[in-house]
This record gives sequence, C-alpha cells and structure tokens, in this order.
Amino acid sequence: MRTLSAVEQRGIEPVPENERNGNPLQLFWVWFAANISILGLPLGATLVAVQGLNLWQALLVAAIGAGGSFAIVGVISTAGRRGGAPSMTLSRSVFGPRGNAGPTLVSLLSRLGWETVNTTTGAFVLLSLFALVFGSSADARTVPLLALAAIALFELCTLLVSGLGHAAILVIQKWATWIFGALNIAVAVALIATVDWSAVAAAPGGSFSAVLVGIGTIAAGTGIGWANAGADMARYQKTSAKAGHLVASSAAGAGIPLVLLIGLGAVLSAGDTTLATANDPVAAIRDLLPSWMAVPYLIAAFGGLLLSNHLSVYSAGLTTLTLGVRIPRVWAVSVDVVVTFLGSIYFMLIAGSFYGPFISFISLLAIPITAWLAVFLADLLKRRWYDPEALLNMGRGGRYWYAGGVEWRAVGSWLAAVVCGYVLLGLGQSGIAWIVAFAVAAAGYLALGGARGTLDAPVPAVSERARG
Repeated sequence: MRTLSAVEQRGIEPVPENERNGNPLQLFWVWFAANISILGLPLGATLVAVQGLNLWQALLVAAIGAGGSFAIVGVISTAGRRGGAPSMTLSRSVFGPRGNAGPTLVSLLSRLGWETVNTTTGAFVLLSLFALVFGSSADARTVPLLALAAIALFELCTLLVSGLGHAAILVIQKWATWIFGALNIAVAVALIATVDWSAVAAAPGGSFSAVLVGIGTIAAGTGIGWANAGADMARYQKTSAKAGHLVASSAAGAGIPLVLLIGLGAVLSAGDTTLATANDPVAAIRDLLPSWMAVPYLIAAFGGLLLSNHLSVYSAGLTTLTLGVRIPRVWAVSVDVVVTFLGSIYFMLIAGSFYGPFISFISLLAIPITAWLAVFLADLLKRRWYDPEALLNMGRGGRYWYAGGVEWRAVGSWLAAVVCGYVLLGLGQSGIAWIVAFAVAAAGYLALGGARGTLDAPVPAVSERARG
C-alpha cells in the first residue's frame, strides 16, 4: 500500500496488476485541478479579440476544443490501464525503442515549455503578492534577488509534490480542487461584476473558419498538450476499470473548469481587448478586480499554476527516463525542475519579452504531438496488450525491435504528417493544420498495416500433462 509521504520508487517499468487499485474518479480530480489555472482566461479572451467570436461560439469552441481533446486524453488513459506504463514508454511498442526517440523528445520539450510558462507566471504572481504585502517592487529586474526567491519557492513547492509521486498527487489534486476552486469562484464573481454585458450581447458572431481555428487553438493549448501524459496517471488504474468511465472522467474533469474559465475570459474581452493583448495576464486580470480582492486572486492564481505544474513535472520525469536516461525517477524530476528554473530566470531577468514568442513556440510543438497521437490511437484500435518486458528492452532481439529499433511505418507516417502540418501552418492555415496532421498520420499508419508486433496477449502454453 502506497502512503502519501512515501516517495514513489517506480520509474517507467510497468505496474504489476496486483498493485493497480485506482478508479476513474481519481482522474476527474487530477485533470480538474490541473486546469483551474488563470491561463484559461487569456485563452478565452483571444477567441473574442483575435478570432472575432461571440460568447456562444466561444463556449461551443471551449466545449469541443477542451472537452473533446481531453476525451482523447481519456482514450490514451485506456492504454495506461492495459499496459501499466507511462504514455511514451508504451509508445515504444508502436515506434520501436529507437524510433520512439523523436516523439519522446518533442513530448519532453513541450512539457518543459509549459513548465517554464507556469513557473515564470507563478513567480510573477508571487512578486505581485510580495508587492502588496511588503510594499516591494513587482518589477523582476528591479528586485532580482526577490525574483530568484519567487522562482525558487514555486519550484520547491513543485518538487515536493512531483518528487513524492503518484499517490501524493492523487490526494493533493483532490483536496486542492475544493480549496482553490472556491477561491476561483470568488474571483470569478468579482470579475463578472466588471463585465460590459451590452457589449457582450452586441458582439457579432465569427465565421465557420474562425470557429474551426478557435477549436484548434483551444485543443492545442489544452488536451493535445496533455495527451502524451494520459497514461502516466492511469497506469495504476484497475484493469477492470471501464474505458468509457476513464474517458468521461478525463473529459469532464478538465472540460468543466476550462469551459467556465474560457467563457469568463470571452465575456471580459467583449469591448475591451486588454486581457487578450497583455504581456502580463496576471497583472491585467488583477487590474480588473477591486483592491480588496487582489490578495485572494493572487493566492488562487498561484495555487492553480502549481497544481498544473507539479503534474507536468511528474510526467516530464517519466518522459526523461523513457529517453534512456538511467537515473531514479525522483532525480529525473529534479533535473526537469533545474531546467525550468534556469529558463524562468532567463525570461524574467534577461529576455525582453516572454509570453507571445514562447507560447507560439509551444504551439508549434502541437503539430508533432498531434501526429504522434494519431499514430498511437490508430495502433490502439487493435492493440489489447503490451509486453512489459519488451517495453523496457532497448537492445536487439526484443519483441518491439522491428527493423534496427524502428517501426518505419509508424515513424514514416509521423514524419509525413509533421511535414504536412508545418506546410499548412506556413501557409497560414493554422485552423486545419492540426486536423490534416492527425488525418495524414492515422491514415498513413493504418494504410501501411500498423505495427508488426503481437497486438494480443499470447495464449498460455498448455502442458503435455494437461493435454492428457
């Protein structure tokens, strides 16, 4: 029995069936807590200010983009239930141990990127809180030592939870949802009081193509970015857990807070594009609130960012191990924290700007992640079993070695989809780039016949005595 204070010792090796005692409701709390971050508000603001959608279109886009993409995360969770291993480790069975290196590296870069966003934003939140409580400056370059302390505090809180591992995350995500969810409701009520409802009602609707682009934007910024972590949190699920329950828990857990936050961001931007164009969304939202609400808002913002970050760092640690780094899981988590610590220092104290360029870079990674997702899901249509020993075998002769450690049908389909996606992105067709990437990858993989490895569990051999 795993306890809350015990450090999880398991790395990427599959969880034995007798240690899988999770239930789908746990995934609801995990994904709900990970998505009550204030970063959902700017996403909603861009739908109105940039895409030109009205409130009802923004809510529809949020429901399809966020709820739908996290339903896919739930589908990936079924692979974790079957194989008992992290997503990118299970991916070795599809791409081969060497062919899997490309998708795994992209996955790690995406995780580290979002962690840097969370850490930098969390540090800005703490600077604003320090400024209100102690009267210090909220400008990181004016108080560099205080900025370093803010980054370090956020990373320490992240490391404490991510280092402990799966059992601690399940408990903390559940109870923190109630605490920080209540704070977010209070902040939302105060923000709603500032809404210009006449501007909301008068906002014209956007075109169908704008809605399509909006769905792609929301999906890329929410569920698609988490898809490669779906099995990470589901590997302790009971093998008897129903697939439909895993999908519903993931979609509802993330979809409920995201639809509410994106919708709130949309109404706040009707007639006022400040939030959509702000370099510092934390400050932009704080300025909309009455002064007495500033401290509760900043505490809620800090908690929401932290709940997302320690889940991301946990997943990044497993992804690091999947790349072949031979260190204990807790050390892999520490390495990822150090990388994001240094990245946050650069963006807070050295770089001239942060959010716009960095979010664009992370969004670019959505294309190869979407292509990986399509191949993995296509494989999942037929696969019912993962060989636990072969998943850890990086040498020749294993079940998943294929041709030189690469399953070329999977890797080739992935690469073709990435090229198509980026070509469309370069032509300004961002709304359909991810759709085409998904379609090309899935269709290519299925047309080529899929993986050559055994997709079903082998039938146990029957002894001579049993036959007699």
